[in-house]
Amino acid sequence: MGYQKYLKEILRKRPKNIIILNRQRKIVWRKEPSIFRIEYPTNPLAARAKGYRAKQGIILVRVRVKRGGKRHPSSGVRGRTSKASSLKLVLGKNYQWVAEERTQKYYKNLEVLNSYKVGKDAIYAWYEVILIDPHHPGIKSSKELNWICSNKHSYRVLRGKTSAGRKSRGLGGKGQGYEKARPSSRANLRRIK
Repeated sequence: MGYQKYLKEILRKRPKNIIILNRQRKIVWRKEPSIFRIEYPTNPLAARAKGYRAKQGIILVRVRVKRGGKRHPSSGVRGRTSKASSLKLVLGKNYQWVAEERTQKYYKNLEVLNSYKVGKDAIYAWYEVILIDPHHPGIKSSKELNWICSNKHSYRVLRGKTSAGRKSRGLGGKGQGYEKARPSSRANLRRIK
């Protein structure tokens, strides 16, 4: 049994020392900048599942996103009375997609491959974003990652091509029930009936 299987078993049981460690980590993370480059992944299993490999040309960044602001007051047609005003849920993007976009704007010469969640508290949510340098010779010669060197994959996160972006766009499923999801819900509304 490899180390990944042991690690998966430990994380599944959630022992008390790991819970305390996560609490201490968040205290340190709050004092760091909102976009902070790291050497090693916090959760190696999640990182490898999302495409991370310990090789040159691949960079890890921890991003902090402020939570909240998704519920906005909306007044009805009868003016701002107590019955008319209510809270409306506005979910344009998920926090993970926002974190990936902020990272892409900060590191303009790199491409976002994927990201995964590492923690949250009452105020913030933290994600670790995997970035790839498309101009690095090690990435260009790699059979698994050289597809990202093509120009058609530039700024893919800003077009909603990562897994978080696709999830937020409603492209999680295929087949029956998803006929109006592609190419996008907005494009489907524009379609001439």
